[in-house]
Amino acid sequence: MHGIGNDYIYFDCLQDELQDPERVAIELSDRHKGIGGDGIVMICASRVADAKMRMFNADGSEGKMCGNAIRCVGKFLYDFGKTQKTHLTIETLSGIKTLDLSVENGKVQTVRVDMGAPVLTPAEIPVKLDGFDKEKIVALEKEIAGGRYALTCVSMGNPHCVVFQAPDGLDLETLGPKFENDPMFPERVNTEFVEVLARNDVKMRVWERGSGETWACGTGACAVAVACVLNGYADRNADIIVRLRGGDLTIRWTDETVFMTGSATLVFVGEIEL
Repeated sequence: MHGIGNDYIYFDCLQDELQDPERVAIELSDRHKGIGGDGIVMICASRVADAKMRMFNADGSEGKMCGNAIRCVGKFLYDFGKTQKTHLTIETLSGIKTLDLSVENGKVQTVRVDMGAPVLTPAEIPVKLDGFDKEKIVALEKEIAGGRYALTCVSMGNPHCVVFQAPDGLDLETLGPKFENDPMFPERVNTEFVEVLARNDVKMRVWERGSGETWACGTGACAVAVACVLNGYADRNADIIVRLRGGDLTIRWTDETVFMTGSATLVFVGEIEL
Protein backbone atom coordinates (compact mmCIF):
# COMPACT_ATOMS: atom_id res chain seq x y z
CA MET A 1 0.00 0.00 0.00
CA HIS A 2 1.06 3.59 -0.37
CA GLY A 3 0.10 7.00 0.95
CA ILE A 4 0.73 9.44 -1.91
CA GLY A 5 3.75 7.44 -3.07
CA ASN A 6 5.23 6.62 0.36
CA ASP A 7 5.07 2.84 -0.12
CA TYR A 8 5.46 0.12 2.49
CA ILE A 9 5.03 -3.64 2.58
CA TYR A 10 2.34 -4.43 5.16
CA PHE A 11 2.17 -7.64 7.16
CA ASP A 12 -0.95 -8.90 8.92
CA CYS A 13 0.50 -9.69 12.35
CA LEU A 14 -2.75 -9.61 14.32
CA GLN A 15 -2.24 -13.26 15.28
CA ASP A 16 1.53 -13.73 15.09
CA GLU A 17 4.22 -11.07 14.88
CA LEU A 18 6.92 -11.26 12.24
CA GLN A 19 10.25 -12.65 13.39
CA ASP A 20 13.41 -10.61 12.73
CA PRO A 21 11.60 -7.64 11.11
CA GLU A 22 14.86 -5.71 10.77
CA ARG A 23 16.28 -8.31 8.37
CA VAL A 24 12.96 -8.64 6.54
CA ALA A 25 12.80 -4.88 6.03
CA ILE A 26 16.28 -4.75 4.50
CA GLU A 27 15.72 -7.71 2.17
CA LEU A 28 12.19 -6.95 0.97
CA SER A 29 12.58 -3.17 0.61
CA ASP A 30 15.22 -3.67 -2.09
CA ARG A 31 13.45 -2.61 -5.29
CA HIS A 32 15.65 -4.87 -7.44
CA LYS A 33 15.91 -8.04 -5.37
CA GLY A 34 12.84 -7.80 -3.13
CA ILE A 35 9.27 -6.55 -3.36
CA GLY A 36 10.45 -2.96 -3.10
CA GLY A 37 9.32 -0.25 -0.70
CA ASP A 38 10.35 2.46 1.73
CA GLY A 39 10.21 -0.18 4.47
CA ILE A 40 7.81 -2.63 6.10
CA VAL A 41 4.89 -2.21 8.49
CA MET A 42 3.58 -4.81 10.92
CA ILE A 43 -0.12 -4.48 11.81
CA CYS A 44 -0.34 -6.07 15.27
CA ALA A 45 -2.83 -6.64 18.05
CA SER A 46 -2.88 -4.06 20.85
CA ARG A 47 -4.05 -4.11 24.46
CA VAL A 48 -4.58 -0.35 24.55
CA ALA A 49 -5.92 0.50 21.06
CA ASP A 50 -7.74 -1.03 18.11
CA ALA A 51 -4.40 -2.13 16.64
CA LYS A 52 -0.66 -1.49 16.88
CA MET A 53 1.65 -0.34 14.10
CA ARG A 54 5.36 -1.14 13.99
CA MET A 55 7.30 0.27 11.07
CA PHE A 56 10.85 -0.45 9.93
CA ASN A 57 12.77 1.66 7.45
CA ALA A 58 14.55 0.25 4.41
CA ASP A 59 17.80 0.10 6.38
CA GLY A 60 16.20 -2.03 9.11
CA SER A 61 15.92 0.71 11.72
CA GLU A 62 12.61 0.96 13.56
CA GLY A 63 10.74 4.23 13.25
CA LYS A 64 8.46 5.69 15.91
CA MET A 65 5.77 6.98 13.59
CA CYS A 66 4.83 7.31 9.91
CA GLY A 67 1.87 9.45 8.92
CA ASN A 68 1.41 7.95 5.48
CA ALA A 69 1.72 4.39 6.76
CA ILE A 70 -0.80 4.83 9.55
CA ARG A 71 -3.47 5.89 7.03
CA CYS A 72 -2.86 2.63 5.18
CA VAL A 73 -3.13 0.68 8.44
CA GLY A 74 -6.60 2.15 8.89
CA LYS A 75 -7.52 1.19 5.34
CA PHE A 76 -6.31 -2.39 5.86
CA LEU A 77 -8.27 -2.85 9.08
CA TYR A 78 -11.52 -1.65 7.49
CA ASP A 79 -11.22 -2.94 3.93
CA PHE A 80 -10.16 -6.44 5.02
CA GLY A 81 -12.96 -6.77 7.56
CA LYS A 82 -10.87 -6.53 10.72
CA THR A 83 -13.16 -3.79 12.00
CA GLN A 84 -16.40 -2.06 11.06
CA LYS A 85 -15.50 1.12 12.89
CA THR A 86 -14.58 4.30 11.01
CA HIS A 87 -13.08 5.91 14.13
CA LEU A 88 -9.97 3.98 15.16
CA THR A 89 -7.11 4.20 17.61
CA ILE A 90 -3.66 2.93 16.61
CA GLU A 91 -0.80 2.32 19.03
CA THR A 92 2.62 3.54 17.87
CA LEU A 93 5.98 4.13 19.51
CA SER A 94 5.10 7.83 19.61
CA GLY A 95 1.77 7.25 21.33
CA ILE A 96 -1.80 6.35 20.42
CA LYS A 97 -3.06 8.06 17.27
CA THR A 98 -6.71 8.58 16.31
CA LEU A 99 -7.97 7.95 12.78
CA ASP A 100 -11.21 8.95 11.05
CA LEU A 101 -11.88 6.95 7.89
CA SER A 102 -13.78 8.29 4.86
CA VAL A 103 -15.43 5.35 3.11
CA GLU A 104 -16.87 5.17 -0.42
CA ASN A 105 -18.44 2.03 -1.89
CA GLY A 106 -17.20 -0.03 1.04
CA LYS A 107 -13.56 1.02 0.72
CA VAL A 108 -11.51 3.59 2.60
CA GLN A 109 -10.48 6.46 0.33
CA THR A 110 -9.02 9.06 2.66
CA VAL A 111 -8.05 9.14 6.33
CA ARG A 112 -7.76 12.01 8.78
CA VAL A 113 -5.17 11.40 11.49
CA ASP A 114 -4.84 13.23 14.78
CA MET A 115 -1.04 13.43 14.82
CA GLY A 116 -0.82 15.04 18.25
CA ALA A 117 0.79 18.29 19.29
CA PRO A 118 4.18 19.17 17.82
CA VAL A 119 7.22 19.10 20.08
CA LEU A 120 9.31 22.26 19.78
CA THR A 121 11.63 22.00 22.80
CA PRO A 122 15.14 21.32 21.40
CA ALA A 123 16.11 18.67 23.97
CA GLU A 124 12.91 16.73 23.30
CA ILE A 125 13.15 16.74 19.48
CA PRO A 126 16.11 16.05 20.08
CA VAL A 127 18.56 18.70 18.88
CA LYS A 128 21.89 19.24 20.64
CA LEU A 129 23.03 22.86 20.60
CA ASP A 130 25.65 23.98 23.10
CA GLY A 131 24.75 27.28 24.72
CA PHE A 132 21.32 27.50 23.04
CA ASP A 133 18.76 28.60 25.64
CA LYS A 134 15.64 29.41 23.62
CA GLU A 135 12.40 27.41 23.84
CA LYS A 136 12.28 26.56 20.14
CA ILE A 137 14.45 26.54 17.04
CA VAL A 138 12.93 28.81 14.39
CA ALA A 139 14.95 30.12 11.41
CA LEU A 140 18.20 29.48 13.28
CA GLU A 141 21.20 30.25 11.06
CA LYS A 142 23.61 27.34 11.26
CA GLU A 143 26.65 25.98 9.44
CA ILE A 144 25.66 22.49 8.30
CA ALA A 145 26.15 20.18 5.32
CA GLY A 146 28.85 22.43 3.88
CA GLY A 147 26.70 25.55 3.80
CA ARG A 148 24.75 28.00 5.94
CA TYR A 149 21.05 27.30 6.37
CA ALA A 150 18.17 28.69 8.44
CA LEU A 151 16.79 25.72 10.41
CA THR A 152 13.39 25.22 12.00
CA CYS A 153 13.17 22.03 14.06
CA VAL A 154 10.02 20.12 15.01
CA SER A 155 9.21 16.67 16.33
CA MET A 156 6.02 14.92 15.28
CA GLY A 157 6.98 11.77 17.14
CA ASN A 158 10.20 11.77 15.11
CA PRO A 159 12.70 14.60 14.53
CA HIS A 160 12.44 16.98 11.57
CA CYS A 161 14.59 19.83 10.30
CA VAL A 162 12.78 22.22 7.93
CA VAL A 163 14.70 24.49 5.54
CA PHE A 164 12.88 27.11 3.47
CA GLN A 165 14.75 26.69 0.21
CA ALA A 166 13.23 25.78 -3.15
CA PRO A 167 13.64 22.01 -3.50
CA ASP A 168 13.76 21.80 -7.30
CA GLY A 169 17.28 21.15 -8.54
CA LEU A 170 18.71 20.38 -5.10
CA ASP A 171 21.28 17.59 -4.89
CA LEU A 172 19.34 15.83 -2.15
CA GLU A 173 21.43 12.67 -2.47
CA THR A 174 24.38 14.69 -1.21
CA LEU A 175 22.66 17.10 1.17
CA GLY A 176 20.29 14.61 2.79
CA PRO A 177 22.85 12.30 4.45
CA LYS A 178 24.86 15.28 5.71
CA PHE A 179 21.81 16.71 7.48
CA GLU A 180 20.66 13.29 8.67
CA ASN A 181 23.96 12.42 10.34
CA ASP A 182 25.05 15.83 11.65
CA PRO A 183 26.14 15.62 15.33
CA MET A 184 23.53 18.22 16.32
CA PHE A 185 20.90 15.52 15.74
CA PRO A 186 21.73 12.70 18.20
CA GLU A 187 18.94 10.45 16.82
CA ARG A 188 19.54 11.54 13.21
CA VAL A 189 16.92 13.68 11.49
CA ASN A 190 14.43 13.88 8.63
CA THR A 191 15.04 16.97 6.50
CA GLU A 192 12.49 18.91 4.44
CA PHE A 193 13.31 21.54 1.83
CA VAL A 194 10.34 23.82 1.26
CA GLU A 195 9.17 26.40 -1.27
CA VAL A 196 6.31 28.72 -0.30
CA LEU A 197 3.92 28.91 -3.28
CA ALA A 198 1.28 31.06 -1.60
CA ARG A 199 -0.07 31.58 1.88
CA ASN A 200 -1.09 28.17 3.28
CA ASP A 201 0.28 26.46 0.14
CA VAL A 202 3.80 24.98 -0.03
CA LYS A 203 5.87 22.42 -1.93
CA MET A 204 8.45 20.16 -0.31
CA ARG A 205 10.97 17.38 -0.84
CA VAL A 206 12.04 15.16 2.01
CA TRP A 207 15.07 13.11 2.97
CA GLU A 208 13.99 10.51 5.53
CA ARG A 209 16.46 9.08 8.00
CA GLY A 210 17.01 5.43 7.23
CA SER A 211 15.22 5.53 3.86
CA GLY A 212 16.66 8.38 1.78
CA GLU A 213 14.45 10.55 -0.41
CA THR A 214 10.85 9.34 -0.42
CA TRP A 215 7.91 10.55 -2.44
CA ALA A 216 6.03 11.57 0.67
CA CYS A 217 6.36 11.86 4.43
CA GLY A 218 3.28 12.45 6.57
CA THR A 219 5.07 13.50 9.74
CA GLY A 220 7.32 15.64 7.55
CA ALA A 221 4.33 17.40 6.00
CA CYS A 222 3.00 18.08 9.51
CA ALA A 223 6.38 19.43 10.60
CA VAL A 224 6.50 21.65 7.50
CA ALA A 225 3.02 23.05 8.22
CA VAL A 226 4.02 23.83 11.81
CA ALA A 227 7.26 25.43 10.58
CA CYS A 228 5.28 27.53 8.08
CA VAL A 229 3.10 28.91 10.88
CA LEU A 230 6.13 29.58 13.10
CA ASN A 231 7.85 31.44 10.26
CA GLY A 232 4.77 33.44 9.26
CA TYR A 233 4.02 31.69 5.95
CA ALA A 234 0.76 30.05 7.03
CA ASP A 235 -2.07 30.41 9.53
CA ARG A 236 -2.96 28.48 12.65
CA ASN A 237 -6.40 26.78 12.54
CA ALA A 238 -6.40 26.83 8.72
CA ASP A 239 -5.99 24.13 6.08
CA ILE A 240 -2.44 24.14 4.75
CA ILE A 241 -1.82 22.34 1.46
CA VAL A 242 1.53 20.57 1.42
CA ARG A 243 2.55 19.36 -2.04
CA LEU A 244 4.93 16.40 -2.09
CA ARG A 245 6.38 14.41 -5.00
CA GLY A 246 3.68 11.75 -4.62
CA GLY A 247 0.68 14.01 -4.07
CA ASP A 248 -0.89 16.51 -1.69
CA LEU A 249 -1.69 16.39 2.02
CA THR A 250 -3.94 18.75 3.94
CA ILE A 251 -2.56 19.75 7.34
CA ARG A 252 -4.26 21.81 10.05
CA TRP A 253 -2.50 22.92 13.24
CA THR A 254 -5.23 23.69 15.76
CA ASP A 255 -4.86 25.01 19.29
CA GLU A 256 -4.57 21.43 20.57
CA THR A 257 -3.18 19.18 17.85
CA VAL A 258 -2.11 18.67 14.23
CA PHE A 259 -4.53 16.98 11.83
CA MET A 260 -3.36 15.32 8.61
CA THR A 261 -5.73 14.25 5.83
CA GLY A 262 -4.71 12.21 2.79
CA SER A 263 -5.35 9.16 0.67
CA ALA A 264 -4.48 5.50 1.27
CA THR A 265 -4.07 3.17 -1.71
CA LEU A 266 -3.85 -0.61 -2.02
CA VAL A 267 -1.44 -1.78 -4.73
CA PHE A 268 -1.46 -5.57 -4.46
CA VAL A 269 -1.86 -8.50 -2.07
CA GLY A 270 0.31 -11.62 -2.08
CA GLU A 271 2.49 -14.09 -0.23
CA ILE A 272 6.25 -14.40 0.02
CA GLU A 273 8.51 -17.11 1.37
CA LEU A 274 10.91 -15.83 4.03
